Amino acid sequence: MSIFKKLSWYFRLEWRRYLIGVIGLLLTAIIAIIPPRIIGNMVDSIHGRTMTGTLLAVDLALVVGAAIAQYLTRYLWRNAIWGGAAHLEQLLRDRLFRHFMNMDRTFYQRYRTGDLMAHATNDLEAVQRVAGGGILQFADAIITGGTTLIAMMTLINWRLTLLAIVPFPFLAVVSWYLGQKIHRAFGRSQAAFSRLNNKAQESISGIKVIKALGQDQEDIDDYDQQVDQTIAINRHVNFLDSLFDPAITLIISISYVATIVLGGLFVAHGTITIGNLVSFISYLAMMVWPMFAVGMLFNTMERGNASYDRVMELLRQKSKIIDRTDGLTEHPQGTLAYHIQAFNYPDDAQTSLQDINFDLKAGQTLGIVGRVGAGKSTIMKLILRTFDDYQGEIRFGGHPIKDYALDSYLPAIGYVPQESFLFSDTVFENIRFAKATATRADVIQAAQKSDLAHQIDLLPDGYQTQVGEDGISLSGGQRQRLAIARALLIDPELLILDDALSAVDAETETEILANLRAERANKTTIIAAHRLSSVMEADEILVLDQGRIVERGTHASLMAAHGWYAKMFTQQQLETRVRGGKPTWRLNHMNQHGPVA
Repeated sequence: MSIFKKLSWYFRLEWRRYLIGVIGLLLTAIIAIIPPRIIGNMVDSIHGRTMTGTLLAVDLALVVGAAIAQYLTRYLWRNAIWGGAAHLEQLLRDRLFRHFMNMDRTFYQRYRTGDLMAHATNDLEAVQRVAGGGILQFADAIITGGTTLIAMMTLINWRLTLLAIVPFPFLAVVSWYLGQKIHRAFGRSQAAFSRLNNKAQESISGIKVIKALGQDQEDIDDYDQQVDQTIAINRHVNFLDSLFDPAITLIISISYVATIVLGGLFVAHGTITIGNLVSFISYLAMMVWPMFAVGMLFNTMERGNASYDRVMELLRQKSKIIDRTDGLTEHPQGTLAYHIQAFNYPDDAQTSLQDINFDLKAGQTLGIVGRVGAGKSTIMKLILRTFDDYQGEIRFGGHPIKDYALDSYLPAIGYVPQESFLFSDTVFENIRFAKATATRADVIQAAQKSDLAHQIDLLPDGYQTQVGEDGISLSGGQRQRLAIARALLIDPELLILDDALSAVDAETETEILANLRAERANKTTIIAAHRLSSVMEADEILVLDQGRIVERGTHASLMAAHGWYAKMFTQQQLETRVRGGKPTWRLNHMNQHGPVA
């Protein structure tokens, strides 16, 4: 019964609804007593040759009236109990989804997508069955079983009743024993379903990589293996589940045998009439459902208990990003002051950032470069408040960023990662996702700024072209430019491009950066890149290595220093010439001054 205790908060909230349901069940059970008794009386009347047409009509009318009354009371309890169960599922689903939206990066590193989907589907359905079928089984076993038992003892014969119910206590023992086993087995079944769900999700999301590497058959074999494991686990659950019905049937059969033998003797000796025996057998048949309900109740409770625990484990997780209820509600603007002494990722002893200091005034552009893993993206994550546990302070507009309410702070930032997520919708809606109130003209203007508008015009349906799941129908460069357009649509105070131009060619990169410089003269921009041409025009460039700043300055001063930046820039320009392209410095010169000889 622990699951009912765990759900007591909801039953207290909806006590009126469930009270109506229980009253409906009680009325249904009471009305159900009437027809067997009437039928027994009719049998006695026929046997005693006292049946008349009028008496038959009255008896039939009473049976029909009882049937109609049962229909109404059944509607009453079904609407109340099943409606309450649906409302519980709605509350938990809404609560779980909002929880997912509020959790931080660490949470999603700990739980896989397939696991979370399983919690939000199978587990919630199992809990819903407790609040619907579980309540029905519990109340019906007591109410229907109790009222029928009282009718059998008072209206027929108490000794016959006691004999008929002697086998019933064994059912409770069997149900408890099987319930414990089902609880453990169902937990393994849900875990297997989570693994299978996660495998399917990963395979579908990574279908392009799987096909490109020719791993189709290997992935199918792995999936088939997990399917077989899941089936084997569920077969064990079904085996245990199927033992309930035979146990109940055996007990009911013993009761029937005892009733027929002893009841026949009672009729022969005149203790009860043959009509009473017919009524008693009808009542005994009515006891079958309450007994089945007892068995089903244990099953429902064990499944629901395991699922509820899994859902509650998720909801107990706390985000380490604290959104202050009294936080600043104004949008930050002005200088971004970044002063971090040290930062470590959770559960990682290695320092990821150390002594990172810079002040970026409104209208300035900061370039951040370095080898893979140098710490470029980590700097951005702290600005975006993906992680808040660091030594130091980040201030934006004169206030620590932790003092802002997230709903006011984050909309002031346009963030474009190297791999942006695109929704399975149109190009237009994917761009407008950042600002639902944007007009078509706004969307087109944003696409022009990201140098994507001319390519959208070439698509089959233009801005109404479906991009496919995660933008599968678009090229890497188109996906990046669409993500840039989405960020530019909100005209952010701070625009962060985290290697967001890696998939476009040098000429397109130059065009996009020229548009950004023209459009964002009074707004702040941070560009992290592997291709150094992306940061040539930045007001300051930071060169990172192992989480530290090893060089800083303008493009000209860094080239004059002949350090890592200068060597890498020269190497990249040579690679561009070898591929037959124009060096970036020539493209920039042409963009500003026209062709050169």
